Amino acid sequence: MSKSQTRSPEAELGLLDATMIGMGAMIGAGIFVLTGLAAEIAGPAAILVFALNGVVTAFTGLSYAELAASIPKSGGGYAFVREIFDDFASFIMGWMLWFAYMIAGALYALGFAPNFLELLHVYGVVPSPDEVGAVAVPVIDTALPPAFLLAFIAVLGLVALNAVSTAASGSVETIFTIIKVSILVVFVAFGFASPMFSGAEFQPLFPEGSGAAAVLPAMGLTFIAFEGYDLITTVTEEVQNPRENIPKAIFISLAVTVVVYLAVVTVAIGTLGAEGLADAGEAGIAAAATSFMPTGLPVIQNGGALIVFGAVFSTLTALNAVVIASSRVAFSMGREGQLLPSIGQIHHRYGTPFVAILTSAVVMLGSVALPTQSAGNMSSLFFLLSFIIVNVAVIRLRRERPNMNRPYEMPYYPAPPIIGIALNLILTGVLIEFLLRTDPLALALSVAWIVLGAVVYFALKRVKQQSDREQATAASEITPEAED
Repeated sequence: MSKSQTRSPEAELGLLDATMIGMGAMIGAGIFVLTGLAAEIAGPAAILVFALNGVVTAFTGLSYAELAASIPKSGGGYAFVREIFDDFASFIMGWMLWFAYMIAGALYALGFAPNFLELLHVYGVVPSPDEVGAVAVPVIDTALPPAFLLAFIAVLGLVALNAVSTAASGSVETIFTIIKVSILVVFVAFGFASPMFSGAEFQPLFPEGSGAAAVLPAMGLTFIAFEGYDLITTVTEEVQNPRENIPKAIFISLAVTVVVYLAVVTVAIGTLGAEGLADAGEAGIAAAATSFMPTGLPVIQNGGALIVFGAVFSTLTALNAVVIASSRVAFSMGREGQLLPSIGQIHHRYGTPFVAILTSAVVMLGSVALPTQSAGNMSSLFFLLSFIIVNVAVIRLRRERPNMNRPYEMPYYPAPPIIGIALNLILTGVLIEFLLRTDPLALALSVAWIVLGAVVYFALKRVKQQSDREQATAASEITPEAED
């Protein structure tokens, strides 16, 4: 193994790049597709759903910030747990996180495809997405749905970009995120200025029948929207001055994301009404934009087209962010000897975790075949479990290493991590109960992935022990001859 393959990644990302990785994942497809779902369950209280999810996220965000400042290693939650817990527990943590990011990547790729087809349809390039036929693939002599092919192409394109340059992928993330946030700012500005906007749409706040109790299940189903700030910690070693910039990037990305979500949801409900938003479903934001934004605009044509344009960039930035995150978790596990050593190497020419990126891409591409809803549910479940473990980790690290250098310490400790554990446990329970009723496939696949992880762990451990014994035997045979 060459020395160049074992070196650490270079710090090429600034505070802005790190912040955009978090925002890129959080202000993803969720803001476009989950708003209607939240309104369907909680009515106008959907605005409370996103506000409370932001509060829940903030408690765990404090733990991530303290751990990232104390343990400046790439790998996110895995790197923290690896520092504190035993070998098997840290492996399972990394195994869950790696899968959660890869599954999320498949979800974003599947979300990109229909939005891109709709964008092409708006400009008359292709017929309506429902009318686009299968595309013949000559190499494998078969025809595949265009959305499936587009998802593949999106993953392959961003994987190639990440494989050859960390700086380029970070720059793309920054540019795409600025574009989509700008689109949402235009949407909010037109909405608040529209005569259609009315505060009366928020009365009564809670739906009849279920009342305030409707907020909790809506929180569990839309919590995935705020899963993304943790991605920043997966590239810690590639960020300049990580002890200072990582906590800043976490707090800035969380704050901006919560403000954007609340502004967008307020405009959507205030103009379209909670019932209209729920009826529009995944196209709720586009329907709201079409209702109050002017038509006949140059290039963008109308509000609906602008939102579709934003959705394309949102899914691409979210996909790029999880390509980065999944590969860094795999790289960190490989470097720690918990996956194959080749996965933990840096490419001698590109300076990227090349093998880790390709390995993650293979699983991500395979996951594109999963049902979209199951992929989202599995990703949410693993993220919630990992957030619980990260909050436990920060408490354990405080107790075991009270004098450790902590450039950032959370205020009011231990209240934030304890509250974070309790809230994430509640949401996990709500999600599992929901999956038992509606998506047992996601639960079964989640359990299967953990069982597969246990098999891989003990198989790799056995191979490593065998290799160590052979090396020890070889050394004992060489020593006497050397002495002769």
